[in-house]
Amino acid sequence: MNVFRLSGDLSHLLAICVLLAKMWTSRSVSGISGKSQVMFGLVFITRYLDLFTTFISVYNSCMKTFYIAATLFTIYLIYFKFKATYDGNHDTFRVEFLVVPVAGLAVLVNHEFTLMEILWTFSIYLESVAILPQLFMISKTGEAETITSHYLFALGAYRGLYLANWIFRYYTEGFFDLIAIVAGCVQTALYCDFFYLYITKVARGQGLTLPA
Repeated sequence: MNVFRLSGDLSHLLAICVLLAKMWTSRSVSGISGKSQVMFGLVFITRYLDLFTTFISVYNSCMKTFYIAATLFTIYLIYFKFKATYDGNHDTFRVEFLVVPVAGLAVLVNHEFTLMEILWTFSIYLESVAILPQLFMISKTGEAETITSHYLFALGAYRGLYLANWIFRYYTEGFFDLIAIVAGCVQTALYCDFFYLYITKVARGQGLTLPA
């Protein structure tokens, strides 16, 4: 494991912990898109089915288990424990317009036409767009809490670091996964506008807004 992948994993871990801490300490899920979290849950469940078939390392198994458990717990907080604070009126992105095309693309474009491979490919494609409901929600409300902005920044940094990981692996190992790289580029591109606003506003102590 190289430094870029480790840093990416830690950034992803930080993002999830920041989000959970925000919800638990404030006893509120205001400003958080439940639809994005459901899609992330779907991403992790379909990607990490190999937990039951393949052992790679203790680190790998622990991280996969944490991602699944933490995301399912997040969904529970949004739709059950703190449901009264969930802003469903603004979380209105039509996720079927993402899930259905992504599922079709996974069937058509994959490394191997097997169930596990198609599900893995589906998770890669879906992760690249899973943040859209959250960004759409911020755009509708016109602002985001600072802690939510930190969560999104850490999540975006995770994808950026994974891009660096793939570049590093290509030059050091000859490893090249076109599906993962293209999906990662798409996902990172979706964060570009947010990164600019984060650096120019949140990092300077100002509030964050996205153009409607």
